[in-house]
Amino acid sequence: MKKILFEGCATAIATPFTESGVNFEEFGRLIDFQIEEGIDALVVCGTTGESATMTDSERKETFKYAVKKVAGRVPVIIGTGSNCTRTAIELTKYAESIGADGALVVTPYYNKATQNGLIEHYKAIASSTSLPIIVYSVPSRTGVNVLPNTCLELSKISNIVAIKEASGNLSQVAEIAALCGNNLTIYSGNDDQILPVLSVGGKGVISVLSNVAPKKASKMVHDYLNGNFEDAKKAQLESISLINALFCEVNPIPVKAALNMIGYDFGNPRLPLTPLSEKNAAILKQELQNYGVL
Repeated sequence: MKKILFEGCATAIATPFTESGVNFEEFGRLIDFQIEEGIDALVVCGTTGESATMTDSERKETFKYAVKKVAGRVPVIIGTGSNCTRTAIELTKYAESIGADGALVVTPYYNKATQNGLIEHYKAIASSTSLPIIVYSVPSRTGVNVLPNTCLELSKISNIVAIKEASGNLSQVAEIAALCGNNLTIYSGNDDQILPVLSVGGKGVISVLSNVAPKKASKMVHDYLNGNFEDAKKAQLESISLINALFCEVNPIPVKAALNMIGYDFGNPRLPLTPLSEKNAAILKQELQNYGVL
């Protein structure tokens, strides 16, 4: 059986920016909060972390800061994906060199690789590193879906250990689980589908919700994994309204607003993303209050 990077809830942590770069003081505050609240792992510079509008040097600086700040308290998984295979290899090798525990590698965006192209992309990255790799499939953003038979081929590569499945297609998730078994751990990439993914063998979630509610999100997953199905179901259903508010505009616009509301200084997202509208901010604030985190 392959290494399982984590079981439970990993936060796809947001990145706070100032006009001059990353606000590491606030980033460190949120990292400490996450760990104190019992999160199981942190995913740095993923979609929620706005890696797409960070320079390579900013990404590397953020990788290094996160690994040092966490200091082994939980696994740190670094978003090293790119639509350029050579860039993804460079970032993944750097993540390994500074002590990351794993790499989250999104499918190449814009290029629209074939399924064979995806296999060759991931093979090239995996062969360049000994880090455990999580394939990240999010076709709504990249235009490319990692099909179940492609997952089967990728699962044969020793250090491709998991997939963050954010297609929203539960039938596809079930087929991946049936084909790959223990050779590919499945994590939900959607907070509103945590329990459905766990029900077909998933081991956890890479979550946006847990930026603001790490304890509740982690407990939900562990309740399910420990057989406390009713408590887990109750928690999933109670979280739906807040999850919807956290995705009322494209991620991470709402979650950065939410972090600001609960006492952090995470600023605004970088262009081309814009601040949350006043109307949606009012809805989000109410849902944070209803959920008990504000």
